[in-house]
Amino acid sequence: MNPIRVQKILADAGYGSRRGCEKMIEAGRVTVNGKLTVLGERANPGKDDIRVDGQPISTNEGKIYIVLNKPKGYLASRKSQGGKPTVLELVRIPERIYPVGRLDLNSEGLILLTNDGALTNLITHPRYGIEKEYHVRLRTSPDRVQLNKWREGVVLDDGIRTQPAQVEVLEETGSGNHLKVIIREGKKRHIRRTARALGLDVVELKRVRIGKLQLAGLKPGDWRELSTTEVRTLIGTAHDSSGKRRE
Repeated sequence: MNPIRVQKILADAGYGSRRGCEKMIEAGRVTVNGKLTVLGERANPGKDDIRVDGQPISTNEGKIYIVLNKPKGYLASRKSQGGKPTVLELVRIPERIYPVGRLDLNSEGLILLTNDGALTNLITHPRYGIEKEYHVRLRTSPDRVQLNKWREGVVLDDGIRTQPAQVEVLEETGSGNHLKVIIREGKKRHIRRTARALGLDVVELKRVRIGKLQLAGLKPGDWRELSTTEVRTLIGTAHDSSGKRRE
């Protein structure tokens, strides 16, 4: 492959418009083989180490991106624990792929599986703050104080305080409330531990969105490959969420 202008490589990989990628270069956010690049420089995406904000750029060549609607009772792991099935038993392909992020045994919903380490880092690293949306059914109805504390951040059992969250009541019933919760981090058993710290008990937990990627259309246990556009959108959303303005 002949060398290509770096701004075109970035645009093709989903980091923004050509002009937006030029501004990233001008801002000193892009390196090629460890050195800051300049406008007009060319590189080979198959050979050169191209990074944005210190992270290798993600291209689709040789990469697999799968979205799965994880049912309850499956581990979001490559290895079984105590004989419990893993999500990889639902997606039987010869390539070696990994679940991205956490979704515990009794939770369900959207989970990504990929062999792209750079994209995994973009989605899971707190620096990038990509949104994860959950639908949560509680055993009892929270009061206004509990909801406000959840929105502001809660100190968990390990002494770490959660970041502010968006919390909205979707449905009120006599047996508890159905909430929409949006967070930008992913601590272990994050939603359940936050609810417990507030004196609440989670009955059902389902992730319905990561960034702009929606769960809609997949039945429990079903999966599909992401389109090139969806992969690029995920990458772009992560960079937008990192606090760096993208034109």
